[in-house]
Amino acid sequence: MTELPGLTAAVVTVSDSCSRGEREDLSGPAVTQLLQTLHFSVAVRKVVPDDSIQIQNLLIQLAREVQFVVTTGGTGIAARDVTPEATVAVCDRLLNGVAEHMRSQGSRKAPFAVLSRGVCGVRGRALILNLPGSPAGAVESLEAVAGLIPHAIDLLSGKTEHGT
Repeated sequence: MTELPGLTAAVVTVSDSCSRGEREDLSGPAVTQLLQTLHFSVAVRKVVPDDSIQIQNLLIQLAREVQFVVTTGGTGIAARDVTPEATVAVCDRLLNGVAEHMRSQGSRKAPFAVLSRGVCGVRGRALILNLPGSPAGAVESLEAVAGLIPHAIDLLSGKTEHGT
């Protein structure tokens, strides 16, 4: 796995039941642990309900504070799964290939991975990535694209020179 030195991140769990305290958040801590293993400094961890406006407001705030915002949950096809729409609403550009790669890799182990609607995008100089809500799916999806993240963040920070 690629080491990601000196980078800052935020982890947002999107879940009605976790936000109400009815269920323990397992995905957020699992994603946080992986990011810390990759040498990210996880500056913020939040839990919010499946509410598009709350998700949008938090993503806007966090994109000003960290380089990498990771959400977990709300990416399925249920009526309350609105994380992708909230993310698209606040992003300047989408990185469709990142989400496609996560689904492609995920479908090797879990055929239902293709039902995930998570997106990846850019807001300002921050990268925003939606992961599935299950702890295993979230970790596996992040692992699938971890090697891409440093280069994407470098590009967003203005390091655009190409090697020879």
